[in-house]
Amino acid sequence: MSKLEPQSVFECFAKVNQVPRPSKREEKMIEFLRQFGEDLGLETNVDETGNVIIRKPATPGYENRKTVILQSHMDMVCEKNKDVDFDFEKDAIQTYVDGEWMKAKGTTLGADDGIGVAMEMALLLANDIEHGPIECVFTRDEETGLTGAEGMKPGFMSGDYLINLDSEDEGEIFVSCAGGVRTEGRYGFPIAERESTNGMFVANLVVKGLTGGHSGDDINKNRANANKILVRFLCEEMDKTDLRLIDIQAGGLHNAIPREARATIAVPMDFKEQLRIDNNVFAANLREEFSVTEPTMIIDLESSVEDVRPALEKNKASLMLKSLFAVHNGIYAMSQDLEGLVETSSNLASIHLVDEEVIVNSSQRSSLPSNIPNMAHIVRCALELGGARCVTNEGYPGWKMNPKSEILKIARESYVRIFGKEPKVKAIHAGLECGLFSEKYPNLDMVSFGPTLRGVHSPDEKLLIPTVKMVWDHLLDILKNIPVK
Repeated sequence: MSKLEPQSVFECFAKVNQVPRPSKREEKMIEFLRQFGEDLGLETNVDETGNVIIRKPATPGYENRKTVILQSHMDMVCEKNKDVDFDFEKDAIQTYVDGEWMKAKGTTLGADDGIGVAMEMALLLANDIEHGPIECVFTRDEETGLTGAEGMKPGFMSGDYLINLDSEDEGEIFVSCAGGVRTEGRYGFPIAERESTNGMFVANLVVKGLTGGHSGDDINKNRANANKILVRFLCEEMDKTDLRLIDIQAGGLHNAIPREARATIAVPMDFKEQLRIDNNVFAANLREEFSVTEPTMIIDLESSVEDVRPALEKNKASLMLKSLFAVHNGIYAMSQDLEGLVETSSNLASIHLVDEEVIVNSSQRSSLPSNIPNMAHIVRCALELGGARCVTNEGYPGWKMNPKSEILKIARESYVRIFGKEPKVKAIHAGLECGLFSEKYPNLDMVSFGPTLRGVHSPDEKLLIPTVKMVWDHLLDILKNIPVK
């Protein structure tokens, strides 16, 4: 870390990655940040939700400048490869450098949004940076519901401008984001109705090795959804080979494109070889369909499974699988206002048998407010036709562009001054906390930017090291050129 630039930012990032910070379990990180601010002798407060704010006075000569809020989220997505022994509530993230990229050993890196946290910490530590009054805000639980930003009460922040440090492409300044909701479906499978699989061939069907990624920002990249692949094969085989479903454990976080999925299945012995042949053909077809985006895809049939559990009642299971097959996944509509922007989408995130229910989670996003409930209704209709009981949560609002934004003008001019080229001003299909801030602080002027990240929300997450200094230089120049009150 000592050889990377800016050194202060990467040293702070190393400290951040020593602190466990899973979403909804950020207590250690909250205490770490509180102690960090107090040790610097700065005004530090923690609200009842767990958000942390650290205020730093202006440097001499900048006291009359407008106040800037720098904001990042303290939690991280906790994903690891199946063969990695790692406890996200205890262990430190193990980082390493591979060329120009920083990665983690078998887990998410936590640069989303630990690198934003690190930049704020470095700024609070510095005594040689010119700036007006700043408020460094660290929100909790951004990744699994934006509950930190949602629980923040008006008045916690008091700045004029807000810079959100949670974007993933250097050279792009974001001024708008999508809103979204989560839809859950529950299919009932009473144990009393389960069917015996005695004398049948039992196997695990496994889909793995997919790219995955963020269910908003990466939804337009034609990446395969492991859950949809699994359901597709099960649907094809249920009638063809009299397949029975014993268990299904597929996908994970609601905001991640599923990388892995598994089902335990049974077929009569007469169909054993047919099942193997069908799996091989199916796997070959899928590898061809996703030859560019999923070069490491594996669809495997693990036989010789000793599993005596009964199967889900066949007719109900068939109806469920057909409804999951019909659930929309991926892009639903492109924006008519901004070329290349996904307007509306849905992600089939997880399917898990738990006791007597199969619980399905999905997320719907749109930059068009009316299409958020519409997309959720489309998903609910498919689930309900399969017998599921459904509920859609209240979700989170989108962030509408401010065409008269002063902070955008400052950030844009700063970028041109430093790098000699125009930044891209964009909207993002992912959700940002700016949407919730815009409701609580309607006059707050906001932009979002950050260094380049790839593979976020997956163990393939990586940070492009040179872009950290570019963002840092851009940020410091913006702070130096904030206008007077």
